Amino acid sequence: MADAALRQALKKLGWATKYSPHGTRTTGSTRLNEMGYQPDAIEAQLAHAEPNGVRRTYNHATYLDERRAMMQDWANKMSEWQIHPKQKTLHGKLGTLA
Repeated sequence: MADAALRQALKKLGWATKYSPHGTRTTGSTRLNEMGYQPDAIEAQLAHAEPNGVRRTYNHATYLDERRAMMQDWANKMSEWQIHPKQKTLHGKLGTLA
């Protein structure tokens, strides 16, 4: 989804001044880290470039298997939150977080 499309949807929902598309990425990154996924896989999913030039030159890993599982877990979590909006517990690779 394009950034502009998400901004327009937020505007129609009346959330334009309360939430931003970048906030979605921040929330996703935070929650995925809390769920125990490797930071490298999360950063790759967010399409962030490796800031360390040497590491960027030599590390061409895509983490596709972990990213696939991570996105399925994220979709499951979103569905769970939709069904039980007051639930604040995260279940992930590191166990349960309240």
